[in-house]
Amino acid sequence: MQSLAANVLEAIGDTPMVQLRSVVPAGAARVLAKLESANPTGSMKDRMAEAIVRCAESDGRLTRGSTVVEYTAGTTGVSLALVCAAKGYGLHIVFSDAFTEEKRRTMLAFGAQITDVPSDNGQITAALIKKMIETAAEVSRKPDHWWADQLNNHDAISGYYPLGDEIWMQTEGRVDAFVHAVGTAHSIHGVAQSLRARGGTVHVVAVEPAESAVLSGHLTGSHKIEGIGIGFVPPLWDPSQVDEILTVSTEEAKAMARRLAREEGIFAGTSSGANVVASLRVAQRLGPSATVVTIMVDSGLRYLSTDVYAPA
Repeated sequence: MQSLAANVLEAIGDTPMVQLRSVVPAGAARVLAKLESANPTGSMKDRMAEAIVRCAESDGRLTRGSTVVEYTAGTTGVSLALVCAAKGYGLHIVFSDAFTEEKRRTMLAFGAQITDVPSDNGQITAALIKKMIETAAEVSRKPDHWWADQLNNHDAISGYYPLGDEIWMQTEGRVDAFVHAVGTAHSIHGVAQSLRARGGTVHVVAVEPAESAVLSGHLTGSHKIEGIGIGFVPPLWDPSQVDEILTVSTEEAKAMARRLAREEGIFAGTSSGANVVASLRVAQRLGPSATVVTIMVDSGLRYLSTDVYAPA
């Protein structure tokens, strides 16, 4: 039984891990999924949002009465909205119609103000992300506004060290491979560093959209896997921390998200689907004596208005 949390922010973390059964082929490694939907907003980004706000408070960048500013595909924005509401800060989000209406409504429910940058027919592209960043920079120049700037924020990685610690403890140190999709790259780096600091020889696999596989050295493109694949190499990306990069298409990610719901009872988004597609490839290669760990990044509740879960 978990202890009483003094406030909602103390309820972040300590999420469950489950073994995938139905989607894992015979003869493959054990595949374990960390259910980050158990965080207060239903996303692993709660960890990062709490960490960057706490660090900014500690060194005086963020002070009472200030407004936090950020560009986001929505998941980070929802988590920042929770943290800002709990701590009493204003929040100004730069968002786009390329991302789901559920995320928009959730941020608004927490009291965020939203500025929209229109997309090209709902596609996630490098040009869209860069325009959102430029817009956030402009908004942040207002008095008493602090820009979180997640892509360039070194504090963000610290929010994911506990995620790696939890994985190590829940697997009793048996982690042969860690597979995870790349957006800002903070979560894959934070977990990898945590696991390796404990003496593990974990094989770290990054996942990116096949349609925009820039980490793999290919051209930028458009895709529909929200939260990952920003179309250019993230500023804090450190390839030395990753052993392998796999690509997953939007359609593969969507199909796996549907399979997870129907065959495993796990309701997750498309980036989680991409994580599992890549994890199964690694699991088949490693064989039954190995353990592969991946992340269920957020809840499928954020994608009900999309074609991921549209009626057949």
